[in-house]
Amino acid sequence: MDLRLTAEELAFRDELRAFIRDNLPADIAERLRQGHSSRKEDIIAWQRILNKKGWAAYSWPKEWGGPGWSAVQRMIFLEEIQTYPAPEVNPFNITMLGPVLIQFGSQEQKQRFLPRARNVDDWWCQGFSEPGAGSDLAALKTAARREGDEYVVNGQKIWTSTAHQADWCFALVRTDPQAAKKQEGISFLLIDMKTPGITVRPIISIDGSHHLNEVFFDDVRVPVSMRIYEENKGWDVAKFLLGNERTGIARLGKSKERVKFAKQKAKEMREGGRPLSEDPEFRRRIAQLETELKSLEITQLRVLSAEKAGEGRQNPLSAVLKLKGTELLQATTELAMDVGGPLSMPDWAEELEALSNEPEVGPVWATEATRSYLFLRAASIYGGTNEIMKNIVSKAVLGL
Repeated sequence: MDLRLTAEELAFRDELRAFIRDNLPADIAERLRQGHSSRKEDIIAWQRILNKKGWAAYSWPKEWGGPGWSAVQRMIFLEEIQTYPAPEVNPFNITMLGPVLIQFGSQEQKQRFLPRARNVDDWWCQGFSEPGAGSDLAALKTAARREGDEYVVNGQKIWTSTAHQADWCFALVRTDPQAAKKQEGISFLLIDMKTPGITVRPIISIDGSHHLNEVFFDDVRVPVSMRIYEENKGWDVAKFLLGNERTGIARLGKSKERVKFAKQKAKEMREGGRPLSEDPEFRRRIAQLETELKSLEITQLRVLSAEKAGEGRQNPLSAVLKLKGTELLQATTELAMDVGGPLSMPDWAEELEALSNEPEVGPVWATEATRSYLFLRAASIYGGTNEIMKNIVSKAVLGL
């Protein structure tokens, strides 16, 4: 098995690097270099630049406005975006809803929503998790009762990322409460967030940011035409979507960027009167992380090699990518925070808009590294908990 990139793939990588360098707005690039998270306006601006190039919907076929790239090209694209770093495209639009519409949507639904999703004319969020239905998603209780040409939706979703910013939500709802199995009787709806009866309440996460939300549906009327696929067959759609959600979830490029960033900043920080970059323990830690990242990269190429060989995209080794990828994402973010040392403490009072005009204790990059570290504690939960990934590996890979 030859895991080296071909000459064509290397040329493609060079083209990507040049395009990002020449087209990413300078103010966005500087914010991300300082460790800030991408703002909604950053993502929209950059995704529209990519869309003009035909690259925003990087995983879609050409028929629906994608570039028709191979699995390896998609991997290279994600890694270069994350490593530069540049804003990543809206995943709800591109890697979740888009492939679902292409696979299951009606012609009218595709023509209406796909171009707008590519260009982020609509900002989507995902209404899946509920209180008591997270990892056990099929236990969801949000109900949709059919009345003529409409569904009347009642229930609650939680941990809904960017719901406060979203125009639309794709949601799983229970349309047959009497179904024999809990995976049956579920439907997949597209819900306009401006519909009367929807309430969005913020959840402030441990990093002090408003990214997550609770969403309540009280007699929300949704046209039957906004259902994807057949009634009570939404679980088939959800399984397909979750497979796409976990594509690229290892975020190998982001972990590489964090290590590179930490090495650069360690030259500026002092430990015992010398640059931190010369500290033996710091160098050992860097070497260990880079070795693990290379091992993960090889595993990722093995998975992609199996796809090219026609062994199917649902390779159980993808669970290893999610499991190890999120562990390394957390470890490399912790490394960046540790380089800042005591200067990495954010000014929480200012973050919460209290009466404080005091500056941050340390440099912006250090305090932002701490916020990122805190938020990414959830990386081993979203997209399938690492405990579930271990179960998949033990059964499907090790045969236990």
